Amino acid sequence: MSFSHLNPDGNPKMVNVSEKKITKRTAIAKGLMFLGAKVISNFTNDELMTKKGPVFQTAIIAGIQGVKKTSELIPMCHPLMINGVDIDIKIIDAEHVEVTCKVTIEGKTGVEMEALTGVSATCLTIYDMCKSISQKMVIKEVKLIEKTGGKSDIHN
Repeated sequence: MSFSHLNPDGNPKMVNVSEKKITKRTAIAKGLMFLGAKVISNFTNDELMTKKGPVFQTAIIAGIQGVKKTSELIPMCHPLMINGVDIDIKIIDAEHVEVTCKVTIEGKTGVEMEALTGVSATCLTIYDMCKSISQKMVIKEVKLIEKTGGKSDIHN
């Protein structure tokens, strides 16, 4: 098996995408987070105001920033001109929230890592803003749901 981020000598490299065509690409990632009833019981109208500000609104902004900074965090990711980011946070039961991040671009490489980073930054911000209520929160699952526009599409 060969890895695209290794040269023939086994050293790390950034993949050369210069020969690829520009296409519309999307990626959707989701994350499941256990907040617990103690945290969720403090929400009113799907939002929680804390001393640090509104939890979900702040977390969405952090997720968008995470998408934009992915290439600074993940060494082999290309810096990208992102067309759009849409992050949604839903309380799905008395203890859990689900975070969804959709990223779109017209470019030569996919945006899977950006969508996954967006979900992760959103979840981490929720944790940071709610840890004064409970430190039993758990980011349970972050996964790619869909990727379109490259040489292979994925629908999980």
